[in-house]
Order: sequence, then structure tokens, then C-alpha cells
Amino acid sequence: LSMCSKLCYAIGGAPNQVAGSAASFFLQIYLLDIAHITPFHASLVLFIGKASGAVTDPVAGFFISKSRWTKIGRLMPWVLACTPFTIVSYFFMWYPPPFESGRVAWYLTFHCLFQALTTLFQVPYSALTMFLSTDQKDRDSATAYRMTMEVLGTLIGAALQGQIVASAHVSHHCTVNPPVNTTDSWHDTASIPDPSDPLSHQAKVYMIAAGVIAGVYFLGIVILFLGVKERDDPYALNSDRAIPFCKGLALTMKHGPYVKLTASFLLISTAVQLEQSNFVLFCTHAAGLRNHFQYLVVTILVSAAVSVPFWQKFLQRFGKKCAACGISWMIPFAVMLVTIPNLILAYFVAFISGLSIAASLLLPWSMLPDVVDNFRLQNPHGKGQETIFYSSYVFFTKMSAGIGLGISAAGLEFTGYKPGICRQSNDVILTLKLLIGAVPAILILVGLFILLFYPITEESRKETKLALEELR
Repeated sequence: LSMCSKLCYAIGGAPNQVAGSAASFFLQIYLLDIAHITPFHASLVLFIGKASGAVTDPVAGFFISKSRWTKIGRLMPWVLACTPFTIVSYFFMWYPPPFESGRVAWYLTFHCLFQALTTLFQVPYSALTMFLSTDQKDRDSATAYRMTMEVLGTLIGAALQGQIVASAHVSHHCTVNPPVNTTDSWHDTASIPDPSDPLSHQAKVYMIAAGVIAGVYFLGIVILFLGVKERDDPYALNSDRAIPFCKGLALTMKHGPYVKLTASFLLISTAVQLEQSNFVLFCTHAAGLRNHFQYLVVTILVSAAVSVPFWQKFLQRFGKKCAACGISWMIPFAVMLVTIPNLILAYFVAFISGLSIAASLLLPWSMLPDVVDNFRLQNPHGKGQETIFYSSYVFFTKMSAGIGLGISAAGLEFTGYKPGICRQSNDVILTLKLLIGAVPAILILVGLFILLFYPITEESRKETKLALEELR
């Protein structure tokens, strides 16, 4: 593979991460403080949206596996077809409707559409890794390029969104520190315009950010289409036959390495998702860092972006399972931030968290092709399983993340979160601390424990490579 092909492939995945990053960091606080819907309804929007994306994964895998080869490939037409609809749904997800009674239904509809459409993009795009080259080193290199650009896309999304919408959350009436026993009446709601009004400043800046990110989305897909050529497997056996989808799904669910990898990273990705979605709320309401949250988010993502090449070299030198230890680095520092909310410490925690997030993003997508090769070696006369592996993996991680986000937003509702006030209750602050510190730590530790039993080692990867080459 040429460097140009790897780079164009990597850039194609960045727009999805730009949009997903903006939603991960800011959608929850947008729904609560700008759209003014209750935490319970926000939890429904977040959970059902993620669930709709998750349910779309096996459906997308089924239809894509049935697709016929075209002049531009079998996967590329799906990527191109869903892009315009994804852009439209993303913009309206941040557009406050002119009516109030059906506002929850509006956000739920467009969030579900966006999640489902990004799935229709993500499944063929991620499976495209297997059709760029049959060489493991080429695929690993393309995956490293892709993850570097996706982390940069996450950085761009959060930075653009954070800088554009920062003024919507920096309220001058909240710049002074109220007494600890201040009641909610300290917040003078009468002097503040309703941010859910489409003509308000808060709503306008969110719509501007959505328009900018939609433009980035379009540009990235054009580069992917022009710079990447999808190849069918030229070494497939003549006797290979496509396994029916349901049978293939049953076989993948019984494949030990795949089950262990998926179980591990669905817990780890849920922990990362909880950190992302609650970080801005934590900085705003629990850590006294209201005026610094956008810079802390950028620090996290810059750290993640620059560390992806380091992790790629690390896993090549010491192995992929060994590199997983880096995911645990964020745990002690996140606990320190919760217990000692200090500005300098917050930036240090943001830097370390970026290193861990980079490892958690790179490793599963680097390990999944090894699982597919292992499966193909055990089932040498079956083909067409790539989309099933990728769609099933995304299904489980999205579903677990949706459940985690729904529970976290419901927890804020239960503890009495109130949008727009300067100081939340002590119960809400405690909940935010648990969602940033204790809960992700437990999920990461359990996930890493499961990963200890993942059977594919560096030696077995080489043996599989040689066996497949001999078979071909």
C-alpha cells in the first residue's frame, strides 16, 4: 500500500469522529442546559439513539454482506450513499425546533437517524481494512494511520465545537463563587434569555458549529472516494463460498478470541464514553473549572493524537496485549482529580487520559483483523465474514455505551440535576464525581482482566499469517 492510499483511507474516517466527538462531549450538556429538557428525557435521547445505532449494525452487516461487487467496490457505495443523509441529520440534531411540546421527540428522531446513518458508514468503512491488502503489516500500518487521523478528527471536532460554543456556557452571573449553602434562587432566571429559543445566542453558536462540522464531513468523504481503491481478495480459493449471514453470525459468536476481545473492549469503551460525556458537566458543576473545560478537552485530544504513533511502535515491539496496560493509566489520575479538583492537576490528568484513550482506540481495531484471520484459518472455505465481525463488534460497544450513558443521565435526574443554575446540589456533584472516577475505573479493570484470557499472541499471529499464505 502506498502512503497516499493509507492517508486517504485514514482521512475518510476522520469526519465520523469529528461529528461523534462533538456529540460525545457536548450533546448531553446541550440537551440539559440549552434545549432545557429534563435529565430523564436526555437519558432517553442518549440511550435510544445509541441503541438505534447498535441495532443498525447487524442489519447493516446483513445487507452489506449480500451486496454485489460494483465498479467502485462492494463497500464504497454504502459509504457514499449514506453521507448526505448523515450530514442533514447531524445538523438538525443541534437545531432547536420552533415548538416546545414535541422537542424531546425532535431530538430523539434526529439523534436516532444520525446514529443509524453513522453505523451504515462505519461498518463498511472499518471492514474496508480487510480489502486494502492481504498483508498483515500493511493492514496494521493502515489501521495506525486511520487511528491517528480519527484521533485528530476527535480533536478537531471537540476543539471546533468547544471554541465555537464556549460562550454559550460561560455565564457572567456564575463567575463569582456563591456560598456553599446557596440555594437555587441565587440564579436569577428572569434576567437570562431562554437558550432553547432558536434565535438565542446559545442556540445560534451550536448551529454554527454543526454547519462547520457538516462541511468537514463532506470534504473527508470526497478524499476517501478519490484516494482509495477497494480490492477483492485476489488470493481467495476458487472453492470459497459465502456463508449465510445467520450461520456466519452464529459462528462468530462462538469464536473464542472474538468473544473475549469484544467483551473486554465493550467495557473499556463504555468507560471512555462515560468520561467523555460527563467531563464537561464535571468541569462546569463539580470541579469549578467552568472557564477551562474547552482547553482541557483539547489537551486530552492533543495528547491522544500525538501518542497514537507511540502506541503503534509499542505494540510492534512488545505486543498488542502488553500495550493494553496503557489503558489503565487514566485511573489513578482521574481519581486524584475527583478528590483534589486543582487546575494544574486537571491539565495533567487530561494529558494522561489522552494517552490512555489513544491506546483504547487503537488496540481493538488493530486486533480485530487478527481475529478475522484466525477465524478464516479455522474456516478456510468460507468468505464474506468480515462485515459480520465488524458490525457485531460495533453493535456490542454501542449498546453498552448507550446503556452507560442512559444510566448516567438517569442518575443525574434521580439526584436532582437542574439546568441553568450556578450551583448544583451536593448529590449531583457526588454523582458526577462517581461517573468520572469510580465507575470508569471499575469498568476498565474488569475489561483488562478479561483481556488476559485473549489467546492470540504475537507468535500465533505469525503462524496464522504463514498458514494463510500457504493455504492461498
